[in-house]
Amino acid sequence: MQFPSARARAIASLLSLVLLALLLGACRHGTMRTDRDQAAEGRFLVREVTVNGATRRYQVFVPSRRAGGAQPPVILFLHGSGERGDDGLRQTQSGLGPYVRAHADAFPAIVVFPQVPEDEEWYGGSAAVALAALDAASVEFGGDRDRTYLTGLSMGGYGTWELALRAPGRFAALVPICGGITRVHDARALFVTQVADDPDPFATVAGRLRQIPVWIFHGGADDVVPPEDDRKLIAAFRAARARDARHTELPGVGHNAWDPAYATPALWDWLFAQRR
Repeated sequence: MQFPSARARAIASLLSLVLLALLLGACRHGTMRTDRDQAAEGRFLVREVTVNGATRRYQVFVPSRRAGGAQPPVILFLHGSGERGDDGLRQTQSGLGPYVRAHADAFPAIVVFPQVPEDEEWYGGSAAVALAALDAASVEFGGDRDRTYLTGLSMGGYGTWELALRAPGRFAALVPICGGITRVHDARALFVTQVADDPDPFATVAGRLRQIPVWIFHGGADDVVPPEDDRKLIAAFRAARARDARHTELPGVGHNAWDPAYATPALWDWLFAQRR
């Protein structure tokens, strides 16, 4: 057997280095396409985040580059009480998840779907997990921090106010749906802890969040979370001369105000125009 000469080995090594340099240069200048570049539509991906030693699963919708651009906006979605658990999936099956899945080829935003464990709410540890998941997904997928939005339904509508009060500088707009801020039933723990003992929680929420654009949706016939809190909130925002406060009460609609809300084209035009 004849082995390659030292000169042949040197030439082969040089060619390998040149090829490696060309490949690195291609990556640097964007001529090698990533999975996100090649995907015709967005995808739901499973991720984990660890907060205070506890690891929790969440999901992220990642838009295609064609739909989202190089730095897409980011939406944090907070589910309702019926989607609690630890499967990391149920929170995508009601509310914003089905809408995004039906428009996966064109939806332009990263959407973060954290999940609350059974018997917990969107405050305390779950609020910290939601914000940590938002930060992790925004970094991993190159989200635009100046176009980061918060929305939620029912228990997640309460959570929208909870997280906005906790991190008011984080969000460019809020879309709470069929939520509220005061305790809705004695048997439920649905309330916003940030203003639980406030003598006028509506004025306090409006005063602290008046610079963040908000669009509130509620069903006029909702008998699960009645619309009175949202009526008082929009009145308080207007009294506080809020920057942009909108309120849509859907006549004859019960608790499920989220399907018609997310199907409102004007909502998305308005939302994606907001910047922090």
